[in-house]
Amino acid sequence: MINPQWLRSFCTLVEVGHFTQTAQRLHMTQSGVSQHMHKLEQQLGVTLLDRHGKQFTLTDAGERLYVEARELVAALSSLPQRLGHDPAFQGEVRLMSPGSVGLKLYPHLLSLQQQHRQLIIDYRFAPNRSIEQAVANGETDIGIMSCAATLSNVSYETLTTEPLLLVTPAGCTDLSWSHLQQLGFIDHPDGAHHAALLLSANYPEFQGVSFIAKHGFSNQIALILEPVSRGLGFTVLPAYAVEMFAQQSLIQVHSLPQPVSETLYLATRAQQPLANRVHTVIKATQAGLTCP
Repeated sequence: MINPQWLRSFCTLVEVGHFTQTAQRLHMTQSGVSQHMHKLEQQLGVTLLDRHGKQFTLTDAGERLYVEARELVAALSSLPQRLGHDPAFQGEVRLMSPGSVGLKLYPHLLSLQQQHRQLIIDYRFAPNRSIEQAVANGETDIGIMSCAATLSNVSYETLTTEPLLLVTPAGCTDLSWSHLQQLGFIDHPDGAHHAALLLSANYPEFQGVSFIAKHGFSNQIALILEPVSRGLGFTVLPAYAVEMFAQQSLIQVHSLPQPVSETLYLATRAQQPLANRVHTVIKATQAGLTCP
């Protein structure tokens, strides 16, 4: 590894053209500058300067080194300033959430990005455990989960609550347990979790979705209600996902005697300072999920 101080001395010498003036500019002795040049030539194994008394000219190798070294020296000189530059509306922010949350939140974040074009939103949908692991591994800056974090290097806080809804084909008025069994369940990645929360609170007969005939499955949040709208079964989904379904006239949303909501948590990597742009997106996330 080349000592960057030697490169700085070399570039300054080339630009000033004199050993004594270079030493003065760098607050060094003239012998110190000469020593840097000697060590640099020794490490590179080439002659950089043709010396003529107190004067010098660059060799071909010296010319080529100066072209590359001046960019490196400039980059190193500005590094502290660049590292200290932490804009609130520039750079990439990575975020992961369940799909139902994303249907409501992503349009709000796109509006933020339209206002600040140098802000880049990388938004991905994933199940809870994948989100938590990504936060722990530093693969995402922000995670929104519908269950509390369990990994020690993931910090989390309550963000909001999201109602869970029973959704059947339009016109369905019989909500007896026997009729739901007859309809069959339209499953999705969080189907068992959501069904357990809502159905167990309202149906003593509920023992798990494995005891209900499965009539379909989709891992695309925007399509989960499509088979329901065609009369193929019922499902349990968060309110955000239900609200975003385009064909509302083809489904029936039911209020059960015991309403149930799941808590949404905002997760970040523990003991990891957050950049200002991440704080910006967190504020927009909180606003986007709490607005009507």
